Amino acid sequence: MTFPLTWLYAPGDRPDVVHKAIASGADVVIVDLEDAVSQGRKDYALAATAELLASHLPLPVHVRINSPLDVEALAGLPGLTALRVPKVAYATDIQQIAAAAPGVPLYALLESALAVEHAYAIATAHDAVRGIALGESDLRADLGVRGDTGLDWPRTRTVVAARAAGLAPPTQSVFPDIVDLDALHASCAHGRSLGFVGRAAIHPRQLPVIERAYRPTPQEIEAAEEIVKAAASDKGAMALPDGRFVDAAVVAAAQRTLDLAARDWEP
Repeated sequence: MTFPLTWLYAPGDRPDVVHKAIASGADVVIVDLEDAVSQGRKDYALAATAELLASHLPLPVHVRINSPLDVEALAGLPGLTALRVPKVAYATDIQQIAAAAPGVPLYALLESALAVEHAYAIATAHDAVRGIALGESDLRADLGVRGDTGLDWPRTRTVVAARAAGLAPPTQSVFPDIVDLDALHASCAHGRSLGFVGRAAIHPRQLPVIERAYRPTPQEIEAAEEIVKAAASDKGAMALPDGRFVDAAVVAAAQRTLDLAARDWEP
């Protein structure tokens, strides 16, 4: 499969913006029926999104639902790739959505301290779960965290829970500043160091920065190729000419780097 690195949000009550998002070059478009839509336009956003998804689309389109009631209107539509479920705190929250949308892949958004504590239970709540991710704005408010580093433990907890559950690595939460692209790149580099792969965006101008930050560098690709080549002739632990020790886990990580560079990485 082609592994997505960029996920672009678009408000469900702005069909023009959604169509621009689909043409933006993002790997995945997320139509938002929740925070990006005012209360008075929720019904219109749902109707417009259902109309959009009535036919097949040229790329994966997820919908972040606002209410479990949205599921009935969306499940089974040919253009729907997955549902993103906000404010999941318990495994039962995701199980209820799975029961209402049989066969639809689900992504759980963890946006509270309670959700982070239940991360593994949520990740393994149902076979329909394809991923978990943080909703950092709400989580920041719930924790009373001011500095960015205060979220590093919940971030790492989410990465570990996803890995333990056999899911794809989580994508980073959105970066709210659409002007400071240098800060976005630095934030992505930090997220990558914690084990995230890819990031959600709120503006198309963020997409190339996220793509560049998460693609393996030429140096990383060269090192991975050396490891995989050396391992092809020796199944046990070994030392490379420069003294680096290589075992099966290192080889597997190197292969993931090469697969990600080719964008066909599977977790």
